[in-house]
Amino acid sequence: MKLAIITDIHGNEPALRAVLEKLDARGDIKEIWCLGDMIAMGPDSNEVLEILFARQDVHMITGNHDEAILSLIAGEGHPESYKHTREHHDWIANRLLPEYVAKLNQLPRVLEKEVNGTRILGIHYHIAEDKRQAHIQDEPFYTILEPTLENMETMFGDYPAEIICFGHNHPEHFFQANGKTYVNPGALGVSKGGTAPYAVIDFTASDASVSIHQAIYDKEAFLEKFERLQVPQREILFKLFYVGE
Repeated sequence: MKLAIITDIHGNEPALRAVLEKLDARGDIKEIWCLGDMIAMGPDSNEVLEILFARQDVHMITGNHDEAILSLIAGEGHPESYKHTREHHDWIANRLLPEYVAKLNQLPRVLEKEVNGTRILGIHYHIAEDKRQAHIQDEPFYTILEPTLENMETMFGDYPAEIICFGHNHPEHFFQANGKTYVNPGALGVSKGGTAPYAVIDFTASDASVSIHQAIYDKEAFLEKFERLQVPQREILFKLFYVGE
């Protein structure tokens, strides 16, 4: 069996399509795990969700941006630490189709599976055991740490799996030690380069292996959409996530 990992699509339809085309062309991917933050930042939240929910091989969990926007839609407030994205989140919340709101609300925070004796777990980012059911207003997701092995072991070392997959922190993470593999392929839809990353986990051999890949997409056309739709806070989003050094 081979399983693909994608995360942090952030409303980027062309990047998602580019990755899915690569995965479909392989013909050997049985499941795709999508580890949260499907919406916001980019303008294509409805388009991204339409693609993902239409596929039978995609399994999803929620991320912090998904949950913050769902909280707004439900009238349950907006996390204080996300106030810098409030205008953008309001714009996404007002555009998100009701059928996708209902489906997002049904998603879990964790995926788990055992394949050929190897346990794999997917989560958007570390959540302490006593906060696994906490509302996004209670800030359940751990503070972002630098991508080092020490930090991976601090956050995920006690997780009941040999392979721990996650997102949230946008750069690539790939560490192996003490019988555990920690992998974040990087944010599929939010990068200053022109490619969209994803990972493939191969369980066909006696020892599971992880590889990280890149798909090229038309980033220029994607960024033009921000201006055409007058996406709120697009200038700061460009600076932080899409262009420049």
